[in-house]
Amino acid sequence: MAQLDVQPKQRSPVWIWIILFIVAIGALFLLMRGCNKTAPLRTDQTDTVANDTVVTAKPEAVATTQPDWNAVDFTIPKSKYDEVTDTAIIIRGSQRYTIYSLGENVLFGKDQSKIQESASQKLNQIAASLDKRYKNAFVGIYGHADSTGAAGHNKQLAARRAAAVKDWLILNAGVAASNITVHALGETRPLAPNGTDKGRAQNRSVEIVAFPDGAAVSE
Repeated sequence: MAQLDVQPKQRSPVWIWIILFIVAIGALFLLMRGCNKTAPLRTDQTDTVANDTVVTAKPEAVATTQPDWNAVDFTIPKSKYDEVTDTAIIIRGSQRYTIYSLGENVLFGKDQSKIQESASQKLNQIAASLDKRYKNAFVGIYGHADSTGAAGHNKQLAARRAAAVKDWLILNAGVAASNITVHALGETRPLAPNGTDKGRAQNRSVEIVAFPDGAAVSE
């Protein structure tokens, strides 16, 4: 019978296992330590104010008192100024404000909002009066219309006409744009009864109202 040569199985040295165990524990410790680290907070530079930054307060805007444009009385007595000689310009005045009135047919063609060339002379007289009596004053331009036609159309036309007069005063009379306001009344505040041709003609007009100091209107 053949003799079997059976070698006993060699065992790995114990110290190798110990080393592997220590390495595993170390790796696990480092991994856990890395996960527990908190990322540094990001500082937005826009939220940081340097110590040497000097913050100065902006000066407050000077409040400007606008007139009570809704309280203008277009029926105050007529006045006469020496510098205004054109009879097509109707002037009404009080101690608080003056109204320069021009008919639709003087300034514009029928259903138009472009100022006619023939109106320049009349507007120049008003500009000269404003410069003499109301320099740097508040100016309100009112567009009126009669009651014929659609109310919406009348108001839009009145607005365009008042805006055209505003642009003329800015370009030709040197009135500051910030001092001018436009008010499209349309047919809402008639200057005369709409029952007659004469009354309707009066209602188709533009009024330039000037205040010397912008004080509230109270009659």
